[in-house]
Order: sequence, then structure tokens, then C-alpha cells
Amino acid sequence: MALQADQAQRLVALFALGTLLLTYPVLALFNRDGLVFGVPILYAYLFGAWAALIALLALTARLPPGAEAHRHDRP
Repeated sequence: MALQADQAQRLVALFALGTLLLTYPVLALFNRDGLVFGVPILYAYLFGAWAALIALLALTARLPPGAEAHRHDRP
């Protein structure tokens, strides 16, 4: 299955967002003393950013409606 142009652009944007969220200057902002629900702030941020990226990737990579039917039409 070939990627549509807009889907490819979204994947590139997600890669750029992930790179930005997981680089040192941004991570240094969350490297503070303190806890969020009993978890250090940095670890909570890392897990939250990672989970958000996975959720956005799942939404982006999902097949468009009707794509599954077209795939099974071929013999």
C-alpha cells in the first residue's frame, strides 16, 4: 500500500515532533525534583510524550475508510 502525500507529510511531522520532544534541551526542562502521582517528573514526561507519539502515529497510520475493501478485490 502506497502512502498518500498528506499521510507521508503527517508522518514526517510526527518524526520532527518526536525528535523535538525527546532532545536534551526539552528533557532538561523536566529534570526537576518532584513527583507526579509518585513518579519523578522526568519519567512521567518521557512516558507521556512517548504515549502521545504512539497514539498520534496510530491515528495517522490508520487505513482510510474503504481501503480494506479495495485490497481484497484483487484475485
